[in-house]
Amino acid sequence: MTTPPLQRIALSTGVELDVAIAGDPAHPPVILLHGFPESHRTWRGIIPDLARDHYVVAPDQRGFARSSKPEGVEHYAADKILGDLIALADHLKIDRFTLVGHDWGGAIAWMAALGRPDRIARLVIVNAPHPYLFQRALFDEPEQRKASQYITRFRDTTIDRGLTGTGLEKFLGSTFAHHVTHAIGGADKAAYLDEWSQPGAMTAMLNWYRASGVVVPAMGEDAPRPAFLDKPFPPVTQDTLVIWGMRDSALLPVLVDDLGPYVPRLTVEKIDAGHFVPWEKPDAVVTAMRRWNI
Repeated sequence: MTTPPLQRIALSTGVELDVAIAGDPAHPPVILLHGFPESHRTWRGIIPDLARDHYVVAPDQRGFARSSKPEGVEHYAADKILGDLIALADHLKIDRFTLVGHDWGGAIAWMAALGRPDRIARLVIVNAPHPYLFQRALFDEPEQRKASQYITRFRDTTIDRGLTGTGLEKFLGSTFAHHVTHAIGGADKAAYLDEWSQPGAMTAMLNWYRASGVVVPAMGEDAPRPAFLDKPFPPVTQDTLVIWGMRDSALLPVLVDDLGPYVPRLTVEKIDAGHFVPWEKPDAVVTAMRRWNI
């Protein structure tokens, strides 16, 4: 499984992204957004199939791999990253498009669908919780609160100093790779370690967590409840496919249970996989997308 050569694209938002592009620009456009701690490589088993009849665009998002890494947590707020997405589409002269997102890429995809329905025609989410349901679960579902305590650790800036060399391997082995250790090896492991070892990469990647407004209460903490949880939340208006690896130990299946009221035009495909579904089970993801008529 290989991805197309990367193109360096300077965006109007002031950052430069490496972008994998495949397929005929005359075909329907699809933009693929990866999550933490990955890159366009998330989609290496997906791009070749989609490119047969779509114009496929898969960026390394800001902070990841060799894309720009502006200094300062404020540069990783969701609105900045959403700005990159729209600027990338503008640069490539893409108007409305199908948006696919996994993990943090899925968080941006939810936000884009809600905030820019003029640009997002259809939505595919892979193991990324709806923003309202995720925040609610962090208060009301003890198991999800427990599973999300790693976010608080990621927000601790003192960990950054040790994220080099063997420290980097140890950190990712204890937080990321343990989910899929059986699948990381050889060229894959070398490629990931190369991306993670880029100057400033780990701090920039973790800054996505630090810039997020998601409240993660400590276990047993009676934290003030965010006000928006007690107000109506707008629905996602697009046709939406949610693909969920049911063995995800960080984002539990309970996060899929109550999507209907918030995503009226919803299709759910459940897959026997962990969190990193796009490269654990790429064929199953492609099958789900094709069944949904992407």
